[in-house]
Amino acid sequence: TSIKDTGKVGASVTDAIADAASGAIHGAAQGGADLGHTAKGIMIGVLRGTKKAGTEALDTIGHTAHVTIRDAAALRGDLAAVATGLVEGAIAGAKEVGVSAKDAASAAADGALKGADKVGSTAVGTVHKAVTQAAERAKVVLKQLKMVVS
Repeated sequence: TSIKDTGKVGASVTDAIADAASGAIHGAAQGGADLGHTAKGIMIGVLRGTKKAGTEALDTIGHTAHVTIRDAAALRGDLAAVATGLVEGAIAGAKEVGVSAKDAASAAADGALKGADKVGSTAVGTVHKAVTQAAERAKVVLKQLKMVVS
């Protein structure tokens, strides 16, 4: 069962993820914390919780990245740092939820790009560059990203 297909339970899980990510990003921004480190922590925390909730890890990674980028953009936060943190967190938590680093990083990248797409082309370009560089630094080759920056 994927996070998209779980009906009321899935909706409550996705709402909880969105609320947690939003609260963490807003709190970090207000406190002047590094949003990249915050995003990495959000992703790792969500993945650890996901394992226990039994939701599908890759859908959860994508959703978490999407809402985290969306909220960071609303706060005019550093989208490159947030996108990097999300990919790093997905890679760090991948093994715990039984997915490959490549799949986890790709799901985070796709989710982050979807979130950035809601903001505009500049945000998409910033996030695309950041997720690609984060994956390269981690020596992970991303799958073909679903969104193409023109």
